[in-house]
Amino acid sequence: MDWLPPPPRPAEIAENRLIEAILTGTFPPGSTLPNERDLAARLGITRPTLREALQRLARDGWIEIHHGKPTRVRDYWREGNLNILSALINHPEALPPTFIPDLLQVRVLLTPAYCRLAFERARGEVEALLETLCGVPDEADAFASADWQLHHTLTVLSGNPVFTLILNGFRELYLSMARRYFARAAARARSRAYYEGLLEYARQNQPDAAEALTRAVMLESIRLWEATVRNGNSAL
Repeated sequence: MDWLPPPPRPAEIAENRLIEAILTGTFPPGSTLPNERDLAARLGITRPTLREALQRLARDGWIEIHHGKPTRVRDYWREGNLNILSALINHPEALPPTFIPDLLQVRVLLTPAYCRLAFERARGEVEALLETLCGVPDEADAFASADWQLHHTLTVLSGNPVFTLILNGFRELYLSMARRYFARAAARARSRAYYEGLLEYARQNQPDAAEALTRAVMLESIRLWEATVRNGNSAL
């Protein structure tokens, strides 16, 4: 039997509408929300439902609630958490132009670490995966899927589940960005060479070399992404 997803609850709908209002500037950072009675009326929900939605927003860092005072909209870039990042990914129109380069900079820091750990803990499994990925078809969608499979597997094999949880939070954005990134033949060629290089280092049991190669490729991916943007293929 195929189970249909449950319909969104009223509090979830209200939460999403308030997030959109914050992101579009209806309630910008530093402003205060209307009182509960007025806000509930504007959203078409009951005050208990509104309170539930507000508590969820406060939990994630969108707003700050103080009893007896107006509810303040936080500066979510400075005061938010990873839950806000997940919400932002679902609203690409609200992302600043620097978001993808900033994200790639974080990737430069994380990817070499989990790659090395995976090589040290499960070199045989890494080698087997890379043997299949080196033959990936020369197509953007195929490379996007292969690249996700590689990095997701490396995080799992690293033995540190935090790497996997972080990566999973970006899955849809990762695949969307990767399809555009791999639309360039140069990006596909570079990644194929990367997979082949990693495979050789796996066979030679050289985690240090795999880590160094990964760092270099991650840095180069920033330059290739910037070239993609310059060529007008940057839409998420």
